Amino acid sequence: MIKGIISDMDGVILDTEKLYVRFWCEAANFYGYPMQKYHALSIRSMARPLAIQRLKGYFGEDFDYYAVHSKRIELMDTFIETNGIEAKSGADELLSYLKANGYKIALATATGIERTEKYLKRLDLYKYFDEIVCASMVDKGKPAPDIYLFAAEKLGFKPDECIALEDSQNGIKSASSAGCKTVMVPDLDGPSEEVLPLLYDVAEGLSDVIRILNK
Repeated sequence: MIKGIISDMDGVILDTEKLYVRFWCEAANFYGYPMQKYHALSIRSMARPLAIQRLKGYFGEDFDYYAVHSKRIELMDTFIETNGIEAKSGADELLSYLKANGYKIALATATGIERTEKYLKRLDLYKYFDEIVCASMVDKGKPAPDIYLFAAEKLGFKPDECIALEDSQNGIKSASSAGCKTVMVPDLDGPSEEVLPLLYDVAEGLSDVIRILNK
């Protein structure tokens, strides 16, 4: 029986993943590194030490992760201050349905707590979440299982009593290895051959999660 829902934020609840990809590329290009979309996609939700290692593998040992990361934050913050952020289609519908039907809801995100709360409150979505767990609260970030294990614990449930909602390959690996019933809600790409066997289902948008809960 499903008692809890644990969701990633960027690319699942908020339509911000496209901004991370865009501004990772722009920031890296600013410093002369030829980062393209597929490079940025490969580090989505990935723990920082692993992301640094991967990016150095792409662009060489001299890749200055911290300079590029700071520039990405600067560019993205400027964009959001001017243009705002958007929730993913169906976010309010799904979250209100979950609340009305007695599910407990946690967020499991690589984004820091202050930024997470700021974004959710800006879109009036913060009220739906019983628990918020960020990567900084656990020893190892995604794709390790730590964040989903901790989120399930915070909700008071076993991982297999929770559905995890993810859009990235790294997030899917994290949720699946924790023992959650993992549902992909595709955003910038679909399920790879590598993660397909790890999935409980694939949702056609957030509203379709309601169908999965009732199947």
